[in-house]
Amino acid sequence: MPPSQGTAHPLRLLGVYAALVALMFGLIFFTGDKHHTPKLGIDLQGGTRVTLTARTPDGGKPSQDSLKKAQDIIEKRVNGLGVAGSEVVIEGDNLVITVPGEDGGQAKSLATTAKLYVRPVLNVTAPQVGKQAQPQPTPAATPSTAPAAPSTTASAPTTSAEAPAPQNRVFPEQAPTTPSPAPAPSPQQLQQEIAAAKALRQSTDQTVQLQAMATMDCSKPDPLQGNDDPNLPLVACSSDGTEVYLLDKSKLDGQEIKNASGTLDSRQGRWVVDVEFKSSGSDTWGKLTNEYVGKQLAFALDTKVVSAPRVESGNQFGGSTQISGNFNATTSKELANSLKYGSLPLSFTTSEAETVSATLGMSSLRAGLIAGAIGLVAVLLYCLLYYRMLGFLAGFSLLAAGVAVYALIVLLGRWIGFTLDLAGIAGLIIGIGMTADSFVVFFERIKDQMREGRSFRSAVPRGWQRAQRTNLSGKTVSLIASAVLYVLAAGQVKGFAFTLGVTTVLDVIVLYLVTAPLMMLVSRSPFWAKPSVNGLGAITDLAQERKATARVLVKEA
Repeated sequence: MPPSQGTAHPLRLLGVYAALVALMFGLIFFTGDKHHTPKLGIDLQGGTRVTLTARTPDGGKPSQDSLKKAQDIIEKRVNGLGVAGSEVVIEGDNLVITVPGEDGGQAKSLATTAKLYVRPVLNVTAPQVGKQAQPQPTPAATPSTAPAAPSTTASAPTTSAEAPAPQNRVFPEQAPTTPSPAPAPSPQQLQQEIAAAKALRQSTDQTVQLQAMATMDCSKPDPLQGNDDPNLPLVACSSDGTEVYLLDKSKLDGQEIKNASGTLDSRQGRWVVDVEFKSSGSDTWGKLTNEYVGKQLAFALDTKVVSAPRVESGNQFGGSTQISGNFNATTSKELANSLKYGSLPLSFTTSEAETVSATLGMSSLRAGLIAGAIGLVAVLLYCLLYYRMLGFLAGFSLLAAGVAVYALIVLLGRWIGFTLDLAGIAGLIIGIGMTADSFVVFFERIKDQMREGRSFRSAVPRGWQRAQRTNLSGKTVSLIASAVLYVLAAGQVKGFAFTLGVTTVLDVIVLYLVTAPLMMLVSRSPFWAKPSVNGLGAITDLAQERKATARVLVKEA
């Protein structure tokens, strides 16, 4: 019930609001991790956000079970890297990896499908197409593999870049930009590309296999990556793009890996990846080494041959092997994580990658806070100029709403992982304006009542009766719009819709528990009833003129 009926004392309502705020801050300071700052998005604190789009062999929609399994595996990989504060969420048919701070670059390598197959080598040749391409110095593309001892030596990347020629012109300083990835092809295009690559490179016809080896271009992205059939032969490039292999059916896969770790081989002075097989995998590996003594076995990771060592001795039933190559501490750990936590049930392409430096994030946060402060001061000045001392009541209500919003944002970040980004700050600033709308409606209804000849004390409760219906209708429309926008939108727009909806609900609570009780209290004060204080002198004079006119008309009648 509104306080106009006199059944609820204004001080009691104010006490209820104070208790709610105290409860929220009590939860902040005495529960959970006790951090009292909101959880910020990467655009405010710096970091990397990578959006991964699933690539299914048939071009269809990935199942939610597959996405959930992929989410779990990538979360384990992130945790295995020791990157704090990271999160992996499912947004529709995509996975979004968010890594705060300076370690965000590692997020771009977490989407490796990591489907590992051990295939016998049937033939090998140099690529006839795209020879001019230089090897890519990525972690998964450089290592070579040896089951017992390294039999091949990976050459160092030869990629080089010519220094740009000096220019006489002076260009304005620009912040470094992150190149946007190429637009992802449609599901139908993906399906056609995968089907065409599989028909050519996984054929059992020897003529087609030779044709595939002759036309293989190792310099282009592989449409078959992570989608090859282990039960069929395969024509694949080496990870450095210098050789083309014809491989037999898979004899052993990554599911048989029990553990993997990146370690420094003190004897050879280089980083390697130690792989430990499960019991069944150990037996299979031992039999393979017996069967293929003197022959090559290829380790194909995501449809690329990372190593094809020649088996020099059999009976390798020890259950472990070692992957060596051009590793450093970081890349060996990343590959070990990918192998240890299993392969993803889906292959992914990076459809969007955004990296924000910590400095730029702090600048964005500072700009957002300044914008909010300017908006708040502008609203207060307007209220003070137009409504005189009543503007202080509006300012106090805005302050009460801001304190509650801050506490709620901190708690939501802790409970549901809500992160405050620039779009969310924009929603909060607009919420300030909507809260001011409530005051304007309330004050104008009071003016309407005083124009009808009522005193300030009697006009306030009657004005509240009219104002609350208007305010509730307006807030309901805003809340519905926020909910629809949140459901239909994606990315940062969701944050805007969420904060706008939260401020809308809190605005109604503040209106009933703070603004209205305060107005009821001041309406009973002789000091606030003075026109010079409440700024309603013009309305009072107009009401008196109308009363005088009405009395004259009555006498004349």
